[in-house]
This record gives sequence, structure tokens and C-alpha cells, in this order.
Amino acid sequence: MTQSVEQTASAAATATEQWLTAFQNALTARDVDAAAALFADESFWRDIVSFTWNITTVEGPAGVADLLRATLDDVEPAGFRATEEPTEADGVTTAWIAFETRVGRGSGLLRLIDGKAFTLLTTLDELKGHEEPVRDRRPQGVRHGAHRDRVTWAESREQEAAELGYTVQPEVLIIGGGQGGIALGARLRQLGVPTIIIERNARPGDSWRKRYKSLALHDPVWYDHLPYIPFPENWPVFSPKDKIGDWLEMYTKVMELNYWGSTTAMSAVRDGDEWTVVVDRDGEEVTLKPRQLVLALGASGLPVVPEIPGAEKFRGDQHHSSAHPGPDEYKGKKAVVIGSNNSAHDICAALWEAGVDVTMVQRSSTHIVRSDTLMDLGVGDLYSERALAAGVTTFKGDTIFASLPFRILHTFQIPVYAAIKERDQEFYDRLEKAGFDIDWGVDDSGLFLKYLRRGSGYYIDVGASELVANGDVKLAKGQVVELTEDEVVLEDGTRLPADLVVYATGYGSMNQLASDIIGQDVADKVGKVWGLGSGTPKDPGPWEGELRNMWKPTAQEGLWIHGGNLALSRYYSLYLALQLKARQEGIPTPVYNQAEVHHTE
Repeated sequence: MTQSVEQTASAAATATEQWLTAFQNALTARDVDAAAALFADESFWRDIVSFTWNITTVEGPAGVADLLRATLDDVEPAGFRATEEPTEADGVTTAWIAFETRVGRGSGLLRLIDGKAFTLLTTLDELKGHEEPVRDRRPQGVRHGAHRDRVTWAESREQEAAELGYTVQPEVLIIGGGQGGIALGARLRQLGVPTIIIERNARPGDSWRKRYKSLALHDPVWYDHLPYIPFPENWPVFSPKDKIGDWLEMYTKVMELNYWGSTTAMSAVRDGDEWTVVVDRDGEEVTLKPRQLVLALGASGLPVVPEIPGAEKFRGDQHHSSAHPGPDEYKGKKAVVIGSNNSAHDICAALWEAGVDVTMVQRSSTHIVRSDTLMDLGVGDLYSERALAAGVTTFKGDTIFASLPFRILHTFQIPVYAAIKERDQEFYDRLEKAGFDIDWGVDDSGLFLKYLRRGSGYYIDVGASELVANGDVKLAKGQVVELTEDEVVLEDGTRLPADLVVYATGYGSMNQLASDIIGQDVADKVGKVWGLGSGTPKDPGPWEGELRNMWKPTAQEGLWIHGGNLALSRYYSLYLALQLKARQEGIPTPVYNQAEVHHTE
């Protein structure tokens, strides 16, 4: 058995070395056809900034050839090599790789089948001459010796805070100070890019603190680290919202971010090679002139509140889930929660716990996956103590997931969710018996594809589904057609008595929020944010193969979109920061395959 394992490892190493050598030789010789011939007929090269100054995926030898013809002379790639022992499983050889370009250093992941590339991921990790000051490059922190007029760290920070945005203009302005804006701000700080983050809430983390009191992350701690400072080893698996809020506030201070709370962007206009952005900073009007503007407003936009006849007559409380104060004041009353995704379930459970008579109104089917099962079968190999024990760090987990082309990601996810369904079949049977409509996505690919395609339509069950299954949370189905003084009326005539109506009805596109700041014309020029163009519900085509307008150049020069969950914000903040740093330094950044704007909202 030992000999067999050694032989397999040796074969994987040989196959990898042969491929990388042939690839590098072809690149050096500028032999595009020879390089493309190293890719299988069905193959995918996903590049994140290193070759293309974009986030883009090309398919098959023809796509590889097109990418190389457009980029090779500018990139000057060199030194492709394996960074650790390649592995082989089920006929697929997997190798972690590194390489250099004319301006930077990169890494990635290569998969070979029968000696040809099936998938290749290449990422730009740092810019030569602009490396982050970490490890042996870390700052001294103090100037030893005796010096007149010494400026302390605290004095330097006070001066920076007083000048930046007033006598000194930022290179980058980030609008939105949630986890996305904070993570990107930390990356830019390490790269020496003068940056201001503005946030309408008073304190970092308030966007979490102000949500309903029972809210907690449904993603596990291993998935949610921020750059540079991972959560402590005793941090809970699922973080309560206020704990996350405090962590973000601490992080903002420790990472020395220039964070303007109580600040609202009033308008932003592109003027030559810079923006003119007027903000209200706690009652003071300030005009900023950044060269680069980043909208870190989250992947969603304004709360969607349906217009229901009779709403103005309703005598009880009614509000969107984003404004839900929590259950305490409704004890002993009747609540109707319209919606059946994450927020709806969380709010229903909290109301039930507080002694509220609560009914959930399901208007369309929902994908449900139990948290424990998802953690085990869905993400456990990449983000867990099990993964860490196997040598899969957070960065490796991020890279493995990033290396799976979106075109075929569903083929990897379908068997995972089939296994989830099989394990929890009894649970799903009870939910369906209670009348709850369950779906698994249009192609049975489950939660993450729903998230990427439409950003909605699912619930990670942390207990509320059990309440629905056993009838503790009542279930009604259908569209709401009317509100009376004290009832919610459904299309089939069902009348639900209510003292409280919660609209857990989701959010619109980020384009809505963006247009209020940059104007409708510019928002239309940029087009839809989020989605892959899969042609599935709420993700209209044509196919793009990457998340629309996220973390990469948009159709508007100097305008960038950043966001997503904690994991996506962490991972892609590096690559967005490097694009911004390159532009600050005047490094040529010719963009290959910039996506067309297919439609706007």
C-alpha cells in the first residue's frame, strides 16, 4: 500500500512538472497555440487580475488562446512551479502553483486530467515594489534614539485624521462601512493607499447591532474571518450579531482605518480623472475628490415592501424585517410574517420564543438546509476544524472554491445536496407534511448557487423549521391581497388576525442604492450588480460566467463594486485592493474581456 501511495504521488508530481514546464516554455516562446493545446477540450481558465486585470473565465483551448494573444506581451509570465507536492484522486491531479508577472507575484491551483489542464486558477497576490509590510517587512513602530520634535504614533494618527478629506484628498473613497468596506479598507491601508470609509450609522458594526435581536450568523466561524486578524480560537461557531458588531468596531480601530461614521453620501459625479463626492458628515457638508470610488453597499439594495391595499388602515404595527425591533413588545399578541426565507424564519422563531402567536405566510417555495448537515457535507472540507487538521487553511479553502468555474459549479454541488437530502429525508418529509413548499434550486444545486444567482430563496435552518414542521409556527400559503384594520387577507380568502405584520420580503438590487448616489444614468451605464447570467429565476441571461460587476472594472471608469458575505468580502478584497493600488501607482492595467452591460435595472 505504501508503495502504491508513493507511486501515485510520484506520478502526480511528474505530470504536474511536465505540464508546468511545457506551459512555461510555450509562454516564453510566445507560442500561444502550444500553450492552448495543453488544455482539454472541456477546460476552464479563471484569472483573477494576474493576466487580465479583471476577474474572468475563458473556456477551452480557443478561449485560452484568445486570452494569451491579448495579454502575453504585457504580462511576461515566468517561473510557473508547484509549491507543494501535487496529489491525485479519481483521475484528477491537483497542484498548488506559483508564478511571477512583469509587475507582480501570483499563485493558483491547477487540475489535470490525462495530462491536460481541466481547470486553472491564477491570482495576483502582490505587486512588486509594493508588497504589504508584513513579517520581515513589518514596520519598526518606533524611531530609536533621541530626536527633537519627535512625532508619536498617536500624534501622527491625529494629524492624518484631521487632514484626510480636508487638506489632503483620499485616493479611494469607500461608501459603506459594513464588513465589506471595512475589509477592503484594511487591505488598502496595508498597501499605503489613502482611503476614507463613510458609513451612515454612527459606529462600525451598527449595521449588525440594529437588526432584530435574535440575529446570528448562519455561516460558521471558519468561513467568516476578516483579513489579517482571524477570530480567536474560542470564538463561537455562530456569532451573535452584537458580538460581530463589536468585533468590526475593534477591527476598524486596530487596523487604523479612517472611518467616518454618521456620514451620508449626497451625490457623486465623475469629473475628469476624479470624483466630486458631497457628503454630510454629522451635519457638516464636506466635498471629497477621490480618484477611485467604491460602492460597498452590500449585494442588496433597498428593502422591498409590497404595496398592499388597505395597509394604511391596519391598526397594528407593520414594518420590513430590516426594521424589526425584536419580539419583546409583542408577547401575547398575534403576528403575521410575510415571507419564508432566512429573515422570516429567524423572526418567526424569536416571536414564538417570546410567547407570540405567529403565522408565516409562504408565497413561493424555499430551499431549506439544516445547519449541522450543511456544515458537515457542504462546507466541512473547506471551513472547519476538520479542514484545518487536513491542512486546509482559510486561504486554501477560499482558493479551492474560487478555482471551481461557475459554468460547472452546479455539477459539484448537485451530489452534495443529494446527500444532504438523503441524510435529512425524514426532516423534509415532516416539513412537506406540514404544507411547506421546498425546492432545491432549478437544477437541484442547492444553496450557494441560489446565493450567487439571485441572492435569495433559502433558509439555513437553525431551529425555526422544526417549529413550522410541528405547527408551533403556523403556516399559511399564497399571496397577500389586502390588509384590514386587524387582519391579513390571502388570495384564497384566508383571513389571518394580526397585531403585527412583518414584511420579510427581501431587498431590491444594489443598483437602486447606487443610483441615489451616482445618478440613474451612471447606474444604468454600469448595469446589473450580482448574478451570473444563468437564465434561472431572478438571474436573467446572457451568461457572463462571473458575478456581474463585482470586484472588477465596471463600465464607469473609477467606479467599483464590493460586497458579499464575510467570506467573499475577505477573499476578493485583496484583488480589488491590488487593482486600486496599481492605478494609484500608475502601473498599466489593460483590462481583458471587460464584461458587456447586457441589461440594467
